[in-house]
Amino acid sequence: MTALVYYHAATKNVTLNPARLSFNENTLTLLDKDKNLISLGIEANRQAVSSDELPWHTKQAFIDVEDRRFYHHDGFDRKGIARALLHNLKSRSLKEGASTISQQLIKNSHLSQEKTLKRKLQEWKLTKQLEKKYTKDEILTLYLNTIYFGHNCFGIASASEFYFNKKTRDLTLAESAMLAGMIKSPNNYSPFRHAEKCQNRRACVLRIMHENGSISEEEQHTANATPLPISAKKSGKNKGYAYFVMDELSTLADEFDFKIGGNMQIQTYMDKNLQGYMETLRASDEGYGKTFLSLNAKTGGFTAAISSIGNERRLPASLIKPLLVYAPALEENHISPATPILDEKVDYGGYIPQNNDGKYHGYVSARECVERSLNIPAVKLLSSLGIDKCVDYMQKMGLSVEENDKSLALALGGMQHGYTLKDLLAAYSVFPNGGVKKPCGFIEEIKINGATVYKKPKTTRRVFNEDSAYLMTDMLKGTAQNGTAKKLRTLPFEIAAKTGTVGTKNGNTDAYALSYTTNDCIAVWCGNADNEKIDTTGGGVPCKDLKAINEFLYSEYQKNGEVISPFTMPKSVVKIALDKTMYYDTHTMLRADDNSPADFRFSELFKKDAIPLKSSTSFTLPTIPTPSVCVVENKVIITLNPSSPTYYRYRIVRKDYATHTTVYEGELLTQFVDEHVEKDKYYTYTITPIYKNNVGKEIALPTVFTATQNSTLVEDKQITQKDWWEK
Repeated sequence: MTALVYYHAATKNVTLNPARLSFNENTLTLLDKDKNLISLGIEANRQAVSSDELPWHTKQAFIDVEDRRFYHHDGFDRKGIARALLHNLKSRSLKEGASTISQQLIKNSHLSQEKTLKRKLQEWKLTKQLEKKYTKDEILTLYLNTIYFGHNCFGIASASEFYFNKKTRDLTLAESAMLAGMIKSPNNYSPFRHAEKCQNRRACVLRIMHENGSISEEEQHTANATPLPISAKKSGKNKGYAYFVMDELSTLADEFDFKIGGNMQIQTYMDKNLQGYMETLRASDEGYGKTFLSLNAKTGGFTAAISSIGNERRLPASLIKPLLVYAPALEENHISPATPILDEKVDYGGYIPQNNDGKYHGYVSARECVERSLNIPAVKLLSSLGIDKCVDYMQKMGLSVEENDKSLALALGGMQHGYTLKDLLAAYSVFPNGGVKKPCGFIEEIKINGATVYKKPKTTRRVFNEDSAYLMTDMLKGTAQNGTAKKLRTLPFEIAAKTGTVGTKNGNTDAYALSYTTNDCIAVWCGNADNEKIDTTGGGVPCKDLKAINEFLYSEYQKNGEVISPFTMPKSVVKIALDKTMYYDTHTMLRADDNSPADFRFSELFKKDAIPLKSSTSFTLPTIPTPSVCVVENKVIITLNPSSPTYYRYRIVRKDYATHTTVYEGELLTQFVDEHVEKDKYYTYTITPIYKNNVGKEIALPTVFTATQNSTLVEDKQITQKDWWEK
């Protein structure tokens, strides 16, 4: 009695609504950041088919895999319910429900997706009403016209056109089995994303059909041997924001365990004005495909998107270098922006990386390596850091690396499949967020039949320390000012950037330009889905478009009285003056002498806990390489090392057994010749470098003897090692 009362209370206001059983303009709504409706751009995918347009094997494929007793029950598979109940009792949950096609249609169209007893009772009541009102064929047709097949396809008619470019009535057994297998998880079983999974799932459907006696063994074998589609047969030229939303929706449905269907309301982050500008800019193309993406760095929401290829994976080129190599190297204190790296020919077991210009540039600072996007230094850093360590950082940023891609070529973007531009841009958002990875996406919230099934998580993950992220940003600011992205240098705000180009000597296939400010991360890709060659590099057309998008955003901020703030240097980063002479002559980093003039020092950023420990004494305690000395025709000739500084004064003193005479004091000489010496006499010369009032170390040269015949040095160690004139 109590159970009956609860049933009536739980289902009191629940009534079957036939309008909800079909896909219409109210079934799926997308809202931009200001709660305005977004056009789905999938009107053609809302078409429905009648029962007589569905081939027998198409109907049977779905029945066999989803509900094989469909024509024999009253909406409830009691054997399946008993089996599911047993599993639920064992697991103490409501994980299994043995849903029939009728129940699935009701759940998707009328109910929330929470797994509660109340919702289950409502489902039972509505399913009974459905079975009384409609025939089995009508129920199956309604079901097939509303389920989601991935890639923006609602209903089997749109799926038939998208995947096979044909009417539903013309579907083959192999095609029907593929579609029947996909609905369990359209994202995971898409033939364009996971072909192997799709093929295995299709084989599973065909096996079930054969076991149920629906098809013969020969039909099963023939269908299994049929190739999968390799690309969409019907697709618009450009995919807009709604495409990316629906693409993400498929992934979220798997990850957060909800079914796509029913009355869905999706709150997004779309900026209507920016989206409109990108669509206008995209229309004026150079004859090849493009993708534009914009991400709000603060919210982690994608604000605009349009693409000729959709959310497809491409090789990342040099965009990978800061993520895989330079930022991890900064984090590990393996380098600073000033660290000199030798750009030279290297051979790693037959792998010989080359720079884009085919040249070697000697010692180059890490900062300049990033600005010029040099290849060899990036490979050398990956080798010294270790591939596994660098890959760990990539995975923390949401960029997985397959085992067979773990080679030194990874430093240059050499891999099998690559990444989507969406994932690359999300990874770069770590830097303007101080080294913290925020969840990034197009969707903020999803409601199905009024109940929230998803909200974008707020959990974050630290990938790099704040100082490492800032140093990486500062190096990428140099790329926008002096490097491959210098088209951005005239923008009136601080911006960091990176470019990349995929290509060979025969031409380029992909070109990237990516930038970020404290507000926004923007990415542009140019290329073609079929890898047809393009006539640009990352610093060309992509950088031009990137600048235009940033200029538009800047104008929008000005209209709204907002600003693009500069990057804030953390307290753990300091600017240190380095000795320029030692840096360029010996490729060592010494802190500048306190007495050094401005022309002999330059400044660079360091972490406070990783600054150079040694300081130069070039001006406080002047020192020079030891000169050489010899006697020629009764003249003593002293030759100074060419690397001796020109900014010192030089004092040369001649010593014999009785006198100490200053024979020269002045600027650097290549050679000093002392003609005022006596024959057959021993002399010792000392040279002292002097800077202003700072007297350096006195250098004593080997003793010479002015014999009648030429003599260079006195070889008697007893004489040369002692002040013999004092004896």
